[in-house]
Amino acid sequence: MNTVVVGNRVVTPSKVVCVGRNYVEHIEELNNEVPDDMVLFIKPNSAIADELLSFHLEAIHYEAELCFLVEGGEFVAVGLGLDLTKRGLQSKLKAKGLPWERAKSFDGSAVISEFINIQNISDGLTFELFINDKPTQSGSIELMMNKPLQILDEIQTFMSMEDGDIVMTGTPKGVGEVNAGDEFKVTLSDNGSILTQASWRAL
Repeated sequence: MNTVVVGNRVVTPSKVVCVGRNYVEHIEELNNEVPDDMVLFIKPNSAIADELLSFHLEAIHYEAELCFLVEGGEFVAVGLGLDLTKRGLQSKLKAKGLPWERAKSFDGSAVISEFINIQNISDGLTFELFINDKPTQSGSIELMMNKPLQILDEIQTFMSMEDGDIVMTGTPKGVGEVNAGDEFKVTLSDNGSILTQASWRAL
């Protein structure tokens, strides 16, 4: 089973629950409709990785996201992740009205940073993705259509969250293709103060 680091602990998530279409400008860049209801999908434990793939049967796109870890039914830690997507396959599945799992839930499709313990969720949380030192994506709780606690409440209306499970809260505009050799760096800040950083070199 794949694990993640939370402070000085190692935990094993049973699943990753992801939110789709949670930033208006990202919805617009992919020519999607604004959903009436929260869009949720699941990645299994086997999707969790600390290596960034650029290819898995086809080219892969990156989506940087703010992530939260659940314990006792609450968010207790925050980190960052890359939701990897087979965009070509996803487009074909969406056109046929089929589920996204083949395009979203493959092994290695959730690249996760270490988590920082939190007491409360700060509205000042922001994150940035740099690719080869170029600012590429920037997101924040303020820009989310569905805020973190709303997301958790909605998930728990129909699904149990085990200790260690992760919620990925959606991606802002600026998604694109992962190229082998690219250097990815993500930075998590709270009201301008950097909390943590992570980096990966695309394979």
